[in-house]
Amino acid sequence: MSASHTPTIALVDDDRNILTSVSIALQSEGFVTRLYSDPEVALKALIENPADLAVCDIKMPKMDGIELLRRLREKSAMPVIFLTSKSDELDEALGLAMGADDYISKPFSQRLLIARIRAILRRSELTQPSADNNEPAAEPIVRGRLEMDPARHRVKWKGQDVTLTVTEFLILETLAARPGVVKNRNQLMDAAYQDDVYVDDRTIDSHIKRLRRKFRETDPDFNAIDTLYGAGYRFSEE
Repeated sequence: MSASHTPTIALVDDDRNILTSVSIALQSEGFVTRLYSDPEVALKALIENPADLAVCDIKMPKMDGIELLRRLREKSAMPVIFLTSKSDELDEALGLAMGADDYISKPFSQRLLIARIRAILRRSELTQPSADNNEPAAEPIVRGRLEMDPARHRVKWKGQDVTLTVTEFLILETLAARPGVVKNRNQLMDAAYQDDVYVDDRTIDSHIKRLRRKFRETDPDFNAIDTLYGAGYRFSEE
């Protein structure tokens, strides 16, 4: 984020105690917070006026976090972190498949949450044009039918737009930067999670599956991301 911009974090949880405690912690770190205990109200507000990032509980009445994310992703690629219970592995996988950027299991450390928020915001910043400094914008990447514009966070396949989250973009960029070169999961973690934030192999695998699904929605024959079992993934330039 630029020096003049104070990031706004939206908190969506029907537990007001969590809303209050997390908000106080974030404000003490210099963030602006918006609190929503009603997911339907949160959805309308975040579509009309997106925050820089949203932290959203999965288990909520009226509308659960998965449905909120599904409807939000129709309008916005705003980063989202899910809060889940330890038994919600299916919900975690589904949330990642639908476009969540990360998840944290309850009970959680506020320090860990803040670290992940900062990491995702920094990754978001990497994909924004450098309007307030002299750094040159990153050059577009063209690999066969794939076009990536890091400065505008835009991706096209066969000339059609493909909407990716920041995490998905950075993983794909790492693979496409060197077509044919195998990147193991640790290398992809380093690209997508550039701080000391632990994610397991399943998280990277979920991101890859979601990347493939998004491209196959545009092109059912998409097969440019290869899996090399026991080694990692590579981008095949056609």
